[in-house]
Amino acid sequence: MKTAFDPACRQELVTRLAALTPETPARWGKFTALKMASHVNDAVRMAIGELDAPAKAPGILRTALVRWLVIHVMPFPKGAPTAPAVLERGNTTQLAIDSERATFTALLDKLAARKGAASWPDHPAFGPMTEHDWGVLAYRHADHHFRQFGI
Repeated sequence: MKTAFDPACRQELVTRLAALTPETPARWGKFTALKMASHVNDAVRMAIGELDAPAKAPGILRTALVRWLVIHVMPFPKGAPTAPAVLERGNTTQLAIDSERATFTALLDKLAARKGAASWPDHPAFGPMTEHDWGVLAYRHADHHFRQFGI
């Protein structure tokens, strides 16, 4: 299973994001290219504890088995709801895209630096998360949205 803790996987994500332009169209959903990039960054911010998003999901997602299935096994559904805290930013300039790219790289580095941390933040939908859960989710979430934009 790919994880954001693997240097090769992090590099793959950074390389893919480098292909994003303000004009890159979404294959599905309502995000612009920049809103998607800022959304992915905010999701990593949640993983490293820099962004607190209140719980807003059904309690069943917080059960260990369902959490594991969603994070590690099931495909991510197109158009699934997301936490409002990671939807609010974004405009459509190249400068902003470049800034989000640089931020993504820095955030992935911060995530990698937390490897081995004793505790990890709760996820707004899945509740308590392990390091392994966060690493897999960070990779799979970014991959899902990068596929949304064909990158």
